[in-house]
Amino acid sequence: MVRDAVLPAAIAVLGVVELAVLRPRGWGYGAGLEVLSCTLLIWRRHHALVVAPLAMVVLLALPWVGPQLNGPSVPVLVWVVSVYSLARWVSDLRGLAGIAVIAAAAFLDYALVDQRQHNWSDVMFVSVLIASPYVLGRVVRKLAEQSALLERQQELVKREAARAERDRIARELHDVIAHSVSAMVVQTAAAQDLVRSDPDRASEVLEDVASTGRRALAETGRLLHVIRDEADELGLQPAPGLGSLPELVERFRASGLEVTLEVNGPLRALPVGLDVSAYRIAQEALTNALKYAADRAVSLRLTRTPASLSIQASNTAGGTGEGSGLGLVGMAERVSLFGGRLTHGVNGDGRFEVTATLPLPAG
Repeated sequence: MVRDAVLPAAIAVLGVVELAVLRPRGWGYGAGLEVLSCTLLIWRRHHALVVAPLAMVVLLALPWVGPQLNGPSVPVLVWVVSVYSLARWVSDLRGLAGIAVIAAAAFLDYALVDQRQHNWSDVMFVSVLIASPYVLGRVVRKLAEQSALLERQQELVKREAARAERDRIARELHDVIAHSVSAMVVQTAAAQDLVRSDPDRASEVLEDVASTGRRALAETGRLLHVIRDEADELGLQPAPGLGSLPELVERFRASGLEVTLEVNGPLRALPVGLDVSAYRIAQEALTNALKYAADRAVSLRLTRTPASLSIQASNTAGGTGEGSGLGLVGMAERVSLFGGRLTHGVNGDGRFEVTATLPLPAG
């Protein structure tokens, strides 16, 4: 409401000042009518079909109380805003009915109050004052509708990308859990064979089974937060991990990307689901650099601490163009699945940086 009141308030102030300076006959009544007309325009965004014609009818009463139409110039601004509102804020062509009311009020003023000699130039003047703001309002409305439609389409594309990434994560975690369950079955069978001959060894094997089961339960909890692939198609290749990172880097180098790899800390013995997602995040970071890095070079740094695993990629910005942002959507899905944090943007040196931090389970 405050934003809608700024323009009418400014016009009202200009109108009162103008009439106070010119001081035509009945200027005090004219100032009141201008203020009332501008006040009505505050609701032009939501009730344009009513308040815009009414504001003009009030304004066109000026010649009846004193100031003539050819005197002050600020009323032209009220006229333009009223006609524009009928085009911009009325979705269909009902605004033309309001235009007809405005034209009729103007005709009555010229015919009954204005004593000047009239000709076709007056008709052209009124026509321009009506047609120009109306056409502008329709064009602006059309552009706004197209912009809103484009934003909705982009949102749908991002949601679909997020859904596809969740499906991909689910398939990979499905493989991880299936492997864990298979290992538990084999270990349990071994423990059954050892329970009589070597109880101590059987106890150790059963402890391994419990540990594997706890890891599988953790991965299952994450799996419940993503959506399974409706086709239920599982990949036949083993799930990749950071152990395959050197091969991944070499593939991108063979594609023409200059990769500087830095690894701080051991990358072995990671939880399997986190290992897979970390590999995919690094893969997506290298893919983005291959597409958009201006010098086709990227710095990839992985840092493991007792509490977290950090994946940071940095490359020059300003390559072939702006990306769709879908790769970042996929990264965000993977990072949020493990309760991590993703940051990205251009730093002060003009380089695009993306950093994914994944918390590691205690122990």
